Amino acid sequence: MTEQVSALLSKYHQEHLLDHVDELSQCKRKQLFSQISGIDWSFLESYKKKPEYPGDIQPLGALTLEKIMKRQEEYRKIGLENIRAGKLCLLLLAGGQGSRLGYDRPKGCFNMGINRELSIFQLLMEHVMDVVKQADAWMHMYIMTSDSNYSDTVSFFKEHDFFGYQPDYLHFFVQEMNPVTDEQGKILMTSKSDLAMSPNGNGGWFRSMNRAGLLDGIFESEIEWINVFSVDNVLQRIADPVFLGATIDSGKMCGAKVVRKVSPDEKVGAICTENGKPYIIEYYELSKEMENQKNPDGSLAYGFGVILNYLFPISRLQETLHVSMPLHVVKKKVPYMDDMGILVNPTEPNALKYETLALDLIHEMEDCLVFEIDRKREFAPVKNKMGVDSIDTARALLLENGYDL
Repeated sequence: MTEQVSALLSKYHQEHLLDHVDELSQCKRKQLFSQISGIDWSFLESYKKKPEYPGDIQPLGALTLEKIMKRQEEYRKIGLENIRAGKLCLLLLAGGQGSRLGYDRPKGCFNMGINRELSIFQLLMEHVMDVVKQADAWMHMYIMTSDSNYSDTVSFFKEHDFFGYQPDYLHFFVQEMNPVTDEQGKILMTSKSDLAMSPNGNGGWFRSMNRAGLLDGIFESEIEWINVFSVDNVLQRIADPVFLGATIDSGKMCGAKVVRKVSPDEKVGAICTENGKPYIIEYYELSKEMENQKNPDGSLAYGFGVILNYLFPISRLQETLHVSMPLHVVKKKVPYMDDMGILVNPTEPNALKYETLALDLIHEMEDCLVFEIDRKREFAPVKNKMGVDSIDTARALLLENGYDL
């Protein structure tokens, strides 16, 4: 077995992963070999292939709040009919830890309450339950965790009786991981038997569902749409029948909820088109000229920011399983084992993580309904302990919207 693994590593110039193999017990050796055999080695080539876009970037208009209100009940009816027909499922991206909040458990377990317990997970599940009651129908809900927070997340849901949700309709699975390398492309290790691994990004969820064996059930069902959303936003409306109905009515391939930017330089990805296809341009990619470009009515041309709440068609996603999605390289601080077998905690970014991003899935769609939301009612991100998009700002918005904390 060692010879086979050695030959594989030699092919990809990663022989250093076996430097300490003779010091390992049989159990630890098996653990290391299992990690190595599970690597999708295409990542070493994929990250070198930079996406060809951005090409011709142009603004993309939205279905504004004013327009939505005029047809709200019509959209709601279409959405509820499709939910009752079993055509919508949900995906919660819940792989994050609460470390940036000073919390050492899954972010979804964090208590947003002041005088009572009110976790992020409870808030999100209550929002889903609102729609379940409206439609009088359950929706299959998939919850993607990281390898490190899977057990804690499942246990938390069980301890809280799944927040009133039908357990048969909840499906937990672990996000795929990619190896972490140094800047020369050498895979790092965290111990003599463990590779340094990192989640494959917020665009890797569909492939992770496939690897977890969850897609066959979806493909064989009536499900046509999946609503993808993140654990970060405690006010977001999930399985929103108005959003679903408007997307279906538009005839467009997918939908994206957006907020109107509060300033030209707000740090959110702006939705636009690239060579005629929907695209999300990161705030740091916008030139000053583009940031301040105005429409004839005086509004910002690139004035709608995405909030990571999307509707995707299952049929098109199925096709993307055969598409090589670009990997984005992100430099981060990652603990690693040095040549002496000692764990080093770096003070500066030292490693490369390889991630697929949701913006690339959007770019695989032919067109997109840009659906504006009221940011005071649906946008309360919890990303920081203090300051902008913090625990306190989210709590203030929850109170403003009538929540009992």
